[in-house]
Amino acid sequence: MPIQCLGGRGGWSFPALVTLGGWLGGGRNWHFAAMWVYVVNLFLYGCFIFITKRWKNRFAASNDIKALKASANPKRKLFAGHKLVYTVILVPLLVAIASGLAMYKPAQFHWLASLFGDWQTLRTIHFMTIPIVLGMTFVHSIMALKFGGLRLVKSMFV
Repeated sequence: MPIQCLGGRGGWSFPALVTLGGWLGGGRNWHFAAMWVYVVNLFLYGCFIFITKRWKNRFAASNDIKALKASANPKRKLFAGHKLVYTVILVPLLVAIASGLAMYKPAQFHWLASLFGDWQTLRTIHFMTIPIVLGMTFVHSIMALKFGGLRLVKSMFV
């Protein structure tokens, strides 16, 4: 049986084949289960970056901004742009986690939910983080293939 949404019984429906959990609550349970994979991954990555002191070279600094504007070296510009992307993507990731927690437990995190204004704004901000992160992942992958080929892509995982 398809899941009805956006207008009740006469609204838009998703075929059962493409749904998780079989109903809206089941889909939310899958979402919450997957969310912990991403949160724990981001936390462990943050710990790794902090412990190994790679944060000193991983994130953008003022000299990277200057290099983007004035450097004649294309590799230096690429490296500076890469560091800038790694720095900027932290904002939507942290906003996704904060807004998700505020929606998941609005009574416990009422102070966090109030930072986003009303409920619809909170939902909209949370949902807008998905295309931002997916877009960054897609562009990042294409750039890695373009500038470093499969050797660079393999180095990210090994």
